[in-house]
Amino acid sequence: MSTESSPLLSYRLFSVTGELPEGEGPGAQGEESVCSVATPPEQRPGLNTFFGVVVPTVLSMFSIVVFMRIGFVIGHAGFLQALLMLAVAYIIITLTILSVCAISTNGAVQGGGAYFMISRTLGPEFGGSIGLMFYLANVCACGVYILGLVEAILDVFGKISGAPGPAGLHALPQGYWFSLLYATGLLLLCLLVCLVGAEIYSKASFLIFLVVTIVLLTILVSFFAVGPQHFNIAHQDGGNVTYSGSFTGFNESTLRGNLYEQYSRDYTTNTMMSFATVFAILFNGCTGIMAGSNMSGELRDPSVSIPKGTIIAVGYTFFIYLLLFFMVSFTCDRVLLLQDNGFFRRINVWPPFVTIGIYSTSLSASMSSLIGASRILHALAKDQLFGVLTAPAKITSKSGNPWVAVLYTWALVQLVLFAGKLNTIAGIVTVFYLMAYAAIDLACLALEWASAPNFRPTFRFFSWHTCVLGLVSCFVMMFLINAVYTSASIVLMLLLLVFIHYRAPTSSWGYISQALIFHQVRKYLLLLDVRKEHVKFWRPQILLMVANPRASCQLIKFINDLKKGGLYVLGHVEIGDLDTVPSDPIQPQYNFWLSLVDRLNVKAFVDLTLSQSVRQGAQHLLRITGLGGMKPNTLVLGFYDSCTPEDYFLQDPAFRDGLENDHFGVDNSALQAHFPPVRDREGSKALGPSEYVSLVSDALKMGKNVCLGRYFHLLEKGALFGKGQGQGQGVAVDVWPLNLLRPDSASYVDVCSLFLLQMACILNMVPSWRASRLRIFLCVESGDDGWVRKEAKLRELLGKLRIKASIKIVAWDAVAALHWHNQPRAATPGHAGGETERTLADAPAAASATHLGRVSEEYLDAVNQLVRSQALHTAVSFLYLPRPPADTAQYERYLEQLDRVTRDLGPSLLIHGLTPVTCTEL
Repeated sequence: MSTESSPLLSYRLFSVTGELPEGEGPGAQGEESVCSVATPPEQRPGLNTFFGVVVPTVLSMFSIVVFMRIGFVIGHAGFLQALLMLAVAYIIITLTILSVCAISTNGAVQGGGAYFMISRTLGPEFGGSIGLMFYLANVCACGVYILGLVEAILDVFGKISGAPGPAGLHALPQGYWFSLLYATGLLLLCLLVCLVGAEIYSKASFLIFLVVTIVLLTILVSFFAVGPQHFNIAHQDGGNVTYSGSFTGFNESTLRGNLYEQYSRDYTTNTMMSFATVFAILFNGCTGIMAGSNMSGELRDPSVSIPKGTIIAVGYTFFIYLLLFFMVSFTCDRVLLLQDNGFFRRINVWPPFVTIGIYSTSLSASMSSLIGASRILHALAKDQLFGVLTAPAKITSKSGNPWVAVLYTWALVQLVLFAGKLNTIAGIVTVFYLMAYAAIDLACLALEWASAPNFRPTFRFFSWHTCVLGLVSCFVMMFLINAVYTSASIVLMLLLLVFIHYRAPTSSWGYISQALIFHQVRKYLLLLDVRKEHVKFWRPQILLMVANPRASCQLIKFINDLKKGGLYVLGHVEIGDLDTVPSDPIQPQYNFWLSLVDRLNVKAFVDLTLSQSVRQGAQHLLRITGLGGMKPNTLVLGFYDSCTPEDYFLQDPAFRDGLENDHFGVDNSALQAHFPPVRDREGSKALGPSEYVSLVSDALKMGKNVCLGRYFHLLEKGALFGKGQGQGQGVAVDVWPLNLLRPDSASYVDVCSLFLLQMACILNMVPSWRASRLRIFLCVESGDDGWVRKEAKLRELLGKLRIKASIKIVAWDAVAALHWHNQPRAATPGHAGGETERTLADAPAAASATHLGRVSEEYLDAVNQLVRSQALHTAVSFLYLPRPPADTAQYERYLEQLDRVTRDLGPSLLIHGLTPVTCTEL
């Protein structure tokens, strides 16, 4: 048995603190541990809230944006729109953080961060697809930080003619390939640090955090300490151009000049900016909220640290961004903001401070993204969602560092660096992050709406309203930023979802979809009121009793075609007494029966019961199977005869050559071993003929329709409707809507006859049976001069019921004569001098009454021969099933008569209907 922390292909149980070492613990003794005692947080190794969450989150959110893009945002968008962008960005991430806090405080969070939370909530399909996209977002973000760092280095050290400062300082050659070379070198440095492990990074990140904090303090002090200055700004945009920008100090006119938007071309990419593109770049400074979650595998207590640390980090960064927005808008003119992304260095009390801060935070954010991405990939690989493609990423060092995943991530970041410029890939990074945030909001929303009792997070400051608002906000901003990127990412997510759905094994994490379906089904079942049932909307709801599915598979498949979207239940009675066994023997059998349903590809439920007799068990199932308005109204039984059943398991490739494992612990060999071999000719049956007829009688007394299926092992549907057979042309479904054991009832069209017509019509409506022809047989005698009128009435009835069928007139004088031999003929309608014709209301009792003593064996054989003579191209015959006699002593005689009538007839369904099922009204 497995739990949330189990890989998909593993079925051992793990504790919330991790995997039990192989060969240790209760599992080594052949037992499965139901749970294990978690190590107290203070005794577990790992990072605390400040070092593990606050520090990496702050550094990731500041990254390159706080030093290199604040002026860019205000210069293009203006102070007012910049505040709006900041507010929108932080509203989105705040709503997402509420969802993250709710999920992370509802259980143990392990390695993988956002991927772990999404996959364990929404299942492997959504979790895997969103997890991979979140991984790609981190990969691209790492590329953004590296490219931003290269841009900052070249601003100081790059060769630009006419640049201020000592000529020897601008020594680095510029250009696309040189920038790629510098970026590659910096990425290699990050790789070396990450290969050592997260522990050294977390220790170094605190020093970087201190440096960044000091640099930010110097920037804030500089706004007050530095006087007004003018700068000549030179950079290459097709030619050497020099701009003149000013730092004015706190000046009201400067604020007025920066108040409104002034979108222009970005000098780094020479592309025109807009609200969406600038917001995409700003949002990159807010995407680090998951940095702490990505470190969940290294945290001492993730469920406590992630919510607390993330909220602290977000509040801190928002305050800093807001303060810097005010300061910059009051002190720097538009030209300086638009033409120099690194202007903080120019206005600082000591410019190298800013340079150190940019380099530190960029390297830290790059390493944080590289480590976070590698942890996500490692978690994906452990869950085996993408097969051999990510399998090597499971490998870790002795200290637990997933170094192969780090190498994978490094190679992908190297590809991203070919984009060349930070602003070029900022849009796609933002879209990927927003997609992941939307998925987290969706996961939390699904948990809230499912109302699962086990969803009780300790963090309560959220509701479904915040989840919906966060979800909608993410999608709106995604399409505003770049509709093409958004559409492509959604298509990619759907493709990944479909791939994982068909490729990945079934998980044991629990699917939120199951909780949501349960919630909705319960609600709608309560609305399905049996008192509001109407004949216009009747459909068969079938309970098929199965003794051994080895011999019943063809009948199971046929009834699946006959259900017409109604309830379909496979019932089975296990003979036994609960008092004589230590535990319920039924529960372990459900997996095998459900596996059988999967392999037969039928839409059926399974209901099993333990009883001292088959009859008593069938009564239990008829009474308790189903729920509310979805309860069986029709019982289907296989016919009771002495035929030797065939083993369908030996014929169907699904049972011989199918997949070895259905991911629920049932493989072909286990399935074959569970169901006993078919009974041979000398083998005893679970019930006698009298008990079998009692089943039929019990069902009728309980108001259920009854169908008896015979010879369905001969039904070769593929051969009948295959392309080589003209796709079913010429195949017929025959209906004999009269009680063949009672010739004097031939003129009646009762409820049972109409039920036969309805069931045959339902079969004919199934797409795979639509090519067949529906034939209705009307038996007449030469002395009956009213047969034309009978045919006209039947044809009129078929027209009113919208049933497309041909009527076949069958002369059965010789057959009827055998019935009337040795007994007086009763006056029947249509005969001269006969009694007045009985009404339709009288018909059911008269037609269904079975007078066993009046039916000779010669007559039964003649009826059988008559039906067989008309069944040359018949796939299935629908016959009238008479009601069993009231005298239980006559049960065996009744069964013998049914056996004679249907002997060697081919697939046949004897039906006795009690329910009015047809309607001529709109």
